[in-house]
Amino acid sequence: MEGLPDVASFSSQLKNTLIQYHNIEDDKWRVAKKTKDVTVWRKPSEEFNGYLYKAQGVIDDIVNSVIDHIRPGPCRLDWDRLMTSLDILEHFEENCCVMRYTTAGQLWNIISPREFVDFSYTVDYKDGLLSCGISLDWSEKRPEFVRGYNHPCGWFCVPLKDNPNQSLLTGYIQTDLCGMIPQSAVDTAMGQRIQSAPVLE
Repeated sequence: MEGLPDVASFSSQLKNTLIQYHNIEDDKWRVAKKTKDVTVWRKPSEEFNGYLYKAQGVIDDIVNSVIDHIRPGPCRLDWDRLMTSLDILEHFEENCCVMRYTTAGQLWNIISPREFVDFSYTVDYKDGLLSCGISLDWSEKRPEFVRGYNHPCGWFCVPLKDNPNQSLLTGYIQTDLCGMIPQSAVDTAMGQRIQSAPVLE
């Protein structure tokens, strides 16, 4: 398969990277945005010249339902207002695939439509689930889109201890939008992107 020689090893490495992010000490993060229901933090990324964002909120739904809206599938397009298409290019197991998706232009098209090709992996985590992904160097490109790149990213979803019908959702996102974009536009777009996550609105 293109750019992915060992699926099991790749999946394990990606999961471990997300767990490392999840264990970063609180004092390493700076609050970027806070509302009544959601807090977004950020810190300089170690992967590229941008930020690693962390978002957290309580969702009034069970873990499996929340994750179904994050991993590749029909529910994903329901909540992600920026996503204009999603196709599964390679399917390995029920929880593991390569997907290609496109996003609409943002900020009056200062950021033109983007295309991403990501490896996606969903796995058990404690009493909940982790859905994570990373972009692949996929050779096939479409000229009408700028190819963006997602460095290791993912969402942890676990039931609340005192109410299993609610879930704590914690996400980590570090997207390189690529192209010639002012950093202020990138920061604004990333803030909007994170807050468009399911029921983090």
